Amino acid sequence: MNTPPPPHTAARLARVTALASAVCLLVAGCSVLGVARDGEGADAAGGSGGGMKVALVTHGGKGDAFWDLVRRGAETAAAKDGVDLTYAGDSDPAAQADLVRGAVLDKVDGIAVTLAKPAAMRGPIAQAKAAGIPVVGLNSGIDAWRPSGLLEYFGQDESVAGRAVGDKLDEMKAKHVLCVVHERGNVALEARCAGVKKTFHGDTDNLYVDGSDMDAVGATIASRLRQDTSIDEVVTNGAQYALSAVKAVRQAGSRAKVATFDLNKDLVKAVQGGDVQFAVDQQPYLQGYLAVNALWLYRTNGNVSGGGTAPVLTGPAFVTRSNVSAVARFAAAGTR
Repeated sequence: MNTPPPPHTAARLARVTALASAVCLLVAGCSVLGVARDGEGADAAGGSGGGMKVALVTHGGKGDAFWDLVRRGAETAAAKDGVDLTYAGDSDPAAQADLVRGAVLDKVDGIAVTLAKPAAMRGPIAQAKAAGIPVVGLNSGIDAWRPSGLLEYFGQDESVAGRAVGDKLDEMKAKHVLCVVHERGNVALEARCAGVKKTFHGDTDNLYVDGSDMDAVGATIASRLRQDTSIDEVVTNGAQYALSAVKAVRQAGSRAKVATFDLNKDLVKAVQGGDVQFAVDQQPYLQGYLAVNALWLYRTNGNVSGGGTAPVLTGPAFVTRSNVSAVARFAAAGTR
């Protein structure tokens, strides 16, 4: 009698089987790591690049506009360099790890990966290195990329960004900050809120919400604002969450202001209209672009940005009502 595997084991086997099937499809001419657009098959950016294949694997969830910016930057670099680029993202760390293993099986020439949950990536990164595949990091894991054995890193120092936000809120005379974390355990988000708390002279509380359910995000923020009327500032960790926070503030009848990390075209409009005080731009388009371009430069010219010991910082930069017009047209084009 065959005993069925536990549910979590079955789910993992299903993922591995799907990945193996996808690799077979790739050999036949399909892209294993491409993410579907509008429900269709994945597309690969760029030309042959002398046969160079690069996989970009992030922890981004499906439909998140932030990761669209990262992908567009990567695609631009791939097109310029003649690289065959495939992209995939999964917010589940085990699934993201499986995607990296799939890229190793596909014998790509380079991998760019985010380290939101660094421990989950150690094994796949080690497999890539054992196979002679260079790996660079971007966006998340600035404190983990060197211990993880990555070649280079492109992103924002989230602790520095958080401390800068704390200083700015002091200048704005805020007294009580609610820092909204939409993914528990994400090292980048935790570092941001910890940085705010380090420099902000008032009170700072973290609020953990389910970032995959925007209705729940707004309801949770509104409930907390009703419970504690002393909160006069809500800081979110993503543009879409800031827009949800603006609605929550109104629903709660609160006088709290809203500020955020990260930027998109809708958030630009909110800053222009005064609904959001400021956004901290880490330039996700630039992160994707630099990560792919770095792998091409490493292969073609042996270049290593930062000498392999220092990260390449893409932020933080404050976007406020006074300077938002300078980035508005780029945001409208989908590159900021």
